[in-house]
Amino acid sequence: MLSLPNLLTLSRIVAVPLLVWFLWWPDWEAGYGIAFVLYCLMGITDYFDGYLARSSGAVSRLGIFLDPIADKIMVAAVILILVGTRDIAGIHVIAALVILLREIAVSGLREFLAQVQVSVPVSQLAKWKTTLQLVSLGGIILGGSVPEMVWVHTVGIVALWGAAVLTLLTGWDYLRVGLKHMD
Repeated sequence: MLSLPNLLTLSRIVAVPLLVWFLWWPDWEAGYGIAFVLYCLMGITDYFDGYLARSSGAVSRLGIFLDPIADKIMVAAVILILVGTRDIAGIHVIAALVILLREIAVSGLREFLAQVQVSVPVSQLAKWKTTLQLVSLGGIILGGSVPEMVWVHTVGIVALWGAAVLTLLTGWDYLRVGLKHMD
């Protein structure tokens, strides 16, 4: 049950409060830099937990359950903090809101579909969506940590909008499946 892949997934969840703390501490210049390194490590574990589980035959129900939750907790926490610190501001908050609302809606839809015994596998496009979300938020964090790299923040914001578009497309895919099973 507590295999290495599952421990990596759990480590992402446990690290979220620490990540939030480093991002939220406004008067400490090193906070964003440390947050960026921690965020990158969390992103790497997101890749390796699945890779290790598949390659070692350690895929488990716990891992299948926890991995998407860990992704959502990490992305939601970072988005909320970056909006709170105004690293995501103005019209760009809409892209962040689209991502958050889709995650909530799809989670509810998956719960409904499970009750009617319909499984919707994660699509390749949804995996790209998650990757783009992680890259965009990483760029925004990095842009906030190194003043000379403010352009990285801009790239992160552009990627956030790309992630929002993929979020809508993949959300629509899940909704189409769900509507077929609703009365």
